[in-house]
Amino acid sequence: MSANGALLEVRNLRTYFDTEDGVVKAVDDVSFQLQRGETLGIVGESGSGKSVTNLSIIRLVQEPPGKIVSGEVLFKGEDILLLRPAAVRRIRGRRIAMIFQDPMTSLNPFMKISRQLMEMTQLHLGHTKGQAYEHAIRMLETVGIPDARTRADSYPHEFSGGMRQRVMIAMALSCEPELLIADEPTTALDVTIQAQILELIKKLKQETGTSVILITHDLGVVAGMTDHVLVMYAGKIFEQAKTTELFARPGNPYTKGLLRSVPDPTAEQGKLYQIPGLPPDVAHLKPGCPFAERCDRVEEICRREFPPFVELTTDHHSLCHFAHEVYGG
Repeated sequence: MSANGALLEVRNLRTYFDTEDGVVKAVDDVSFQLQRGETLGIVGESGSGKSVTNLSIIRLVQEPPGKIVSGEVLFKGEDILLLRPAAVRRIRGRRIAMIFQDPMTSLNPFMKISRQLMEMTQLHLGHTKGQAYEHAIRMLETVGIPDARTRADSYPHEFSGGMRQRVMIAMALSCEPELLIADEPTTALDVTIQAQILELIKKLKQETGTSVILITHDLGVVAGMTDHVLVMYAGKIFEQAKTTELFARPGNPYTKGLLRSVPDPTAEQGKLYQIPGLPPDVAHLKPGCPFAERCDRVEEICRREFPPFVELTTDHHSLCHFAHEVYGG
């Protein structure tokens, strides 16, 4: 563990991409902590840096064009960014596992499901072929695949989207990792299957004690699944707080805009709210607050000076010149 007892501590992480249009600061000075057994939600619009942050944690950013420029990723006190590639591979999949967004592109279409599950435990747990096969069956049963022994030798295209996502979860949990990163695990699934997948992650977390980082656009999912929330925008953390606190008293105009964008079934029908404008080009950010051009609370200082990261309570911080006013309003 790190000095403060956190399972994972990210400090001042910066990941940039060299492009023809300039340097894209996809992750720019991001810091947060995750305690053992907790679930952390990371929300924000597409392009805000959520996925790149977590790919950086397990060093899966493709170099080039990407590069982790600076920062620390302390996993149980050990900086992953300083480890040799072979040492990172021993951690990745074994102690930190990730569920990727699209199971169809994450699974090898030419390999049977059983073979793909077996690779994990043969590599990390030293299983024989027979042990790995039986373990693969047990994991498929654990995630609710019916007739697992028969279906294990199917190919990914023979499974539905929900079943493929269950396979990805089985693969991620095969080695009982201490940290599970779920990158939009319910993308492209229908509502019923989404609920089943999220309930499965919650159940397995309770049974194994695994800590979870959940990346999602769905604030309803965040409300029901997480202990703490990070709100990201333009590669930066705009707000972080306990989940109940963030929903009850957001301290950032961007967070308020995201919450207003969630349809309210109890309200009278009318035009749905959306945050005006589009996210900024992070390769050509203007001075001041990146959200200034879209903010309904904007003043001249917002366009001129980058905002401070204001402490609203011990566990609640907001990147805003007027955080106290937004929080109290």
